[in-house]
Amino acid sequence: MKRTNKHVGSNFDDFLQEEGILDEAQAAAMKKVIAFKISKIMKKKNISKSRMTLRMHMKSRTQLNRLLDPNNQSVTLLTLEKAANALGKHLQLQLV
Repeated sequence: MKRTNKHVGSNFDDFLQEEGILDEAQAAAMKKVIAFKISKIMKKKNISKSRMTLRMHMKSRTQLNRLLDPNNQSVTLLTLEKAANALGKHLQLQLV
């Protein structure tokens, strides 16, 4: 029996790779997770955006809003490190 859909039985990463968008999809997913985690910790520790901006030594809250925006993928390791330190956490980055 011949398959009519070449993607049946394949995994989603294979599909994204074939479409040429795997890297972008993974980066977007990671950014969403990071933004969610930072927001969650801020809420748990009752840290306002204004206070977080001060803790991160940022010039404006707009910079923090970009960090917390799950759709904005332009974030530097330095900004992530500042956010982690401001929350009393450590940034851990791995290649697996």
